[in-house]
Amino acid sequence: MNESDEVAALRAKANAGDAWAQFNLGYAYASGQGVPQDDVQAMSWYLKSAEQGHADAQHTVGWMYSLGQGVPQDYVEAVSWWRKAAEQGHRDAQFLLGDAYANGHGVPQDDVEAVSWFHKAADQGDAIAQNNLGCVYRDGQGVPQDAAEAVAWFRKAEEQGFAEAQHNLGMMYFRGEGVPQDYVEAMSWYRQAADRGHAGAQNNLGVMYDDGQGVPKDAVSAYMWFSLSAARGTQSAATERDDVATKMTPAQLADAKQRATDWLAAFEQRGGK
Repeated sequence: MNESDEVAALRAKANAGDAWAQFNLGYAYASGQGVPQDDVQAMSWYLKSAEQGHADAQHTVGWMYSLGQGVPQDYVEAVSWWRKAAEQGHRDAQFLLGDAYANGHGVPQDDVEAVSWFHKAADQGDAIAQNNLGCVYRDGQGVPQDAAEAVAWFRKAEEQGFAEAQHNLGMMYFRGEGVPQDYVEAMSWYRQAADRGHAGAQNNLGVMYDDGQGVPKDAVSAYMWFSLSAARGTQSAATERDDVATKMTPAQLADAKQRATDWLAAFEQRGGK
């Protein structure tokens, strides 16, 4: 296979020591763009770039060590490279370093250190880190428990359309933690997450329709949401769906099943979003 002029020019720069070119040549091998896909070659070029201090390359080298792509899996080595990138302000590396500390992957488990790195990533707008901060403040992991602070971080993540944060906000309103208890508001947040395909939120909507919390009791809607959640693997939703079905007429059951089918078709049509 003859290289394109673009890849040949990139290789020439990479061989001359250009860190940006080395990173992009690594990406070409990783993705198979213009060259045969080859994780070992990709890792080789990413490493050359990373060793020159290229933060994106350092982050990627860490990622490949964590997955065992092109190299044997090695979480300690992954953390070492994420730290280099994180110390340069690389947002994704900061999040991954926080996650490593939270789960004890490649480093001793340390909630305080995890929170420190999540904060750095969250302050740069990382929605997953913002949601994680909401969880640690809600649960008091590595920080004093503070429900109001948890809600504030869930809102930051929610503003970016992060479904897990919308679901978490729904739970805070349902329980009255950090906000006044409000079933109607809980329903609103659950629905936003459910409309993005969040199985837990779909299950919680089913529960609220079944119990009449925040909405009038509605067996058809309860069945629909339980059915959608069950289809995503929520075992309790399958049990609840079957229980609701025993209270429904054949016409109601047919309506609920059609609504679930129509919702799923619309969800898939918009690309699962």
